[in-house]
Amino acid sequence: MKNTIDRRALMGLAALAAAAPAFAQDASDAHRRVMTSSDPTLPDPNAPKVAMLIYPKMVAIDLIGPLSVFTVARWNIQLIWKDKAPLATDVGVSIAANTTFAESYADPDILFVPGGLMGTIACMQDPAVIDFVASRGARAKWVASDCTGSLILGAAGLLEGYDATSHWAVADLLPLLGARHVDKRVVRDRNRFTAGGATAGIDLGLVLVAALDGEETSRRDQLILEYAPEPPFHNGTPAEAGPERVAAMRKRRVWMDQQARLATEAARRKLNPG
Repeated sequence: MKNTIDRRALMGLAALAAAAPAFAQDASDAHRRVMTSSDPTLPDPNAPKVAMLIYPKMVAIDLIGPLSVFTVARWNIQLIWKDKAPLATDVGVSIAANTTFAESYADPDILFVPGGLMGTIACMQDPAVIDFVASRGARAKWVASDCTGSLILGAAGLLEGYDATSHWAVADLLPLLGARHVDKRVVRDRNRFTAGGATAGIDLGLVLVAALDGEETSRRDQLILEYAPEPPFHNGTPAEAGPERVAAMRKRRVWMDQQARLATEAARRKLNPG
């Protein structure tokens, strides 16, 4: 037996060697798909793509509420900011983006913006943020916000002619940005979803999951999160709190709310320069 390899055999071995990395990659991808589909803790690659803006001084629960719902639903989530440095939130817990503006989904299924009044005001005055929100919002299938995040959507021109809501203290500013204020915890108008203050983000998340994945999926998520609120007081809205408590709260917020009004008026002038 000759201890040689003819040219045809040598060429065949070379082709196999050249194809091996591709075969290995295909096998790796297939394994990853199998693991992802069978592991309920990992995102489903076929699930909606969610672009969630984060920013300095945001209210953490505005993000964490819907983020928890979307994570339980196994959606694909990007936390997006200009860079990936940790950002301070209202409770002193920092959150870092995992995706930059440049790296983010070009056409997300959902664009979501949280609130946090002073951070919101800064975003409304930041052309890079407004340009990003406007561009992604124009291409997203669904556009959503919690709390004062709706002011950012409005400043980006995404609520013109839509019903919307926001935190009760600044919801009256929405008409300045072309929206119609509706006093509800979650407001849906076509493909726009907006929610009231802070904790309403959980409700928003469940409403979005029901709209995209069906009511049973949303019910499952609600059960997993054991979301069955029983507040110790009926004081979570101006109507429940009563005029005296609302007046006292507004007195403490005068400077902040004035800054929000100034930012909103500036945004309106940019949207309607004539």
